[in-house]
Amino acid sequence: MLKVSCPSCGAPVAFRSHASVMAVCEFCRATVHKDAGAVRELGKVSEVLEDYSRIQLGTAGAHGGRSFTVIGRIQLRYDAGIWNEWYLMFDDGGAGWLGDASGQYTLTQTRIPDATLPAFDAVRVGGQHELGFGLYIVSDKRVATCIGGQGELPFTVGDGWQARVADLRRGASFATLDYSDDDQPLLYSGAAVTLEGLKCQLLRDDDAIKASAGRYRARVDTLSCPSCGTAIGYLPGLANQLVCQACATRLDASTPQAEVLAAGERNDKVNLTLKLGQEAKIGAHDYRVLGALRRVGEDNESWTEYLLYSPRMGFFWLVETVEGWWRSDVLDEWPEPGTPAVPYVKYQNAQFERTLDYPARVTYAAGAFNWRVKVGDRVRVREFEHGQASLSAESNDSELTWSRASAVAFDQVRAWFKLPAPARSAKKPATAADTQWRFMWWIVCLNFIPLMVNFGETLMWLILGLAALFVPASLMNKDKR
Repeated sequence: MLKVSCPSCGAPVAFRSHASVMAVCEFCRATVHKDAGAVRELGKVSEVLEDYSRIQLGTAGAHGGRSFTVIGRIQLRYDAGIWNEWYLMFDDGGAGWLGDASGQYTLTQTRIPDATLPAFDAVRVGGQHELGFGLYIVSDKRVATCIGGQGELPFTVGDGWQARVADLRRGASFATLDYSDDDQPLLYSGAAVTLEGLKCQLLRDDDAIKASAGRYRARVDTLSCPSCGTAIGYLPGLANQLVCQACATRLDASTPQAEVLAAGERNDKVNLTLKLGQEAKIGAHDYRVLGALRRVGEDNESWTEYLLYSPRMGFFWLVETVEGWWRSDVLDEWPEPGTPAVPYVKYQNAQFERTLDYPARVTYAAGAFNWRVKVGDRVRVREFEHGQASLSAESNDSELTWSRASAVAFDQVRAWFKLPAPARSAKKPATAADTQWRFMWWIVCLNFIPLMVNFGETLMWLILGLAALFVPASLMNKDKR
């Protein structure tokens, strides 16, 4: 470990990894550059935004039998949201990156390419590329800007530094092509992971987050819409892309000052089964409805999607359709081959046949989301089925995601959210007149039996009997009216 004094304020700055070339002073935010045994200041970098990640500097874990420690972070913003890249130092001297985006994690390390890698402009979402160790599918392509940093980093970075990256997937495997410094990309390969699978220690708990941020990350704060003043509930740092439910104004609340992305027009009245901010107990975990979308597909068929969040379990979608309710979870492990170019995919040793392929458009959005959303957003949806299981791929020009849906009974949804039972139509009590008329018809039916046997002799007595029964009853009802 190399310890130096910050050239700006004199505070101690530690370099724990020999691969680190810069560190951010935690006291004055100066970026300290290490060069041939000397250090110099390269300016300052902004403090990272409080994003309520459970990871922090010093978090430790293990992957592939190798232990690591988190020693740095850069925070990146792109046109649809924010994510973190945590810099890892392995005990054997190696280094890696732990990607952290909306509760999904990937762990990668640099790799020397065994094949010719595509140019950035040649990369297309959903396209396939041979990386030298398998055929991978492009999941997203973006240009991002650094907005903050912490700890040690293996390259010089500051506010405004741009990253041009493309992510690719193959099953649970993950790869990144980084074009930030050159047209020839750096290759990082690894896999989708979970913090539990990494056996992470020294993660931040709610108390630590409260101490640093002044609020629990499970708590939903409110922000007044700058356009109309309506209170909007949101999760600071996790769901910062807001849509006012009253005037449809879109806001970016990921900075200390909420930024108006686009002024909206007043939303049409939309009746939602679940209300924004409504809470649910699902299993042993508390969830809250953060946002709601309404989409329309072919033949004007529409459905509603609710974004739910739990501080321990993360995000999932609850989808309401005319056919019933579905729970939809974004997949870390993709199907094989993972592309909609063929009419089936294989997932967990099962073959899923493609059943639907249609465009979908957002017609209503309100609440908080972990990416930017607006009315008019379009995606292409491809659905695959195997028995009662369902997979779907949603894609646009910048991203492709896979999710798995499972049916949920409405009685279960009612139990989760403690919704009232549907009102039953009250049965009208029978009046005395109703009882009298039913008795008369019963007599008539009984008299039809001898009528069918001896029609001529019985008909006259039946007519007289009916007159005796119905005429007085009619007069009684007339008097009552």
